[in-house]
Amino acid sequence: MTQTNGDVLVVYFNDAQILDESKIQQISEELMSVVAKVPSGKLLLNFNEVKFMSSSVLGRLVHLNKRCKTEEIDLKLCNISPDIMEVFKITRLNRVFDIYDDENAAITAFAKKGWFG
Repeated sequence: MTQTNGDVLVVYFNDAQILDESKIQQISEELMSVVAKVPSGKLLLNFNEVKFMSSSVLGRLVHLNKRCKTEEIDLKLCNISPDIMEVFKITRLNRVFDIYDDENAAITAFAKKGWFG
């Protein structure tokens, strides 16, 4: 599900577990199509409902991140569960992605410009 929060397009994941490869493929395709529709260049992925996801999802997120950079879209992630965040840390993807505790913090971060906001 997508909706806008100010000028940020927010994607919400509805599944508690993202494990099935066909579901992962579907999500990946939907995310890639969303990238083409981001009017402001600001995209936020909200993982509030997700408690577990396959490592395959991480690969898809890396691919999405590259596409966003190509399209000059600012991508942020929020509401990542502690268990999933641990995987981001182990794989060092927490250094690749701009991750925030909650949606409000991420939305605020989009508004900041330059080194000192």
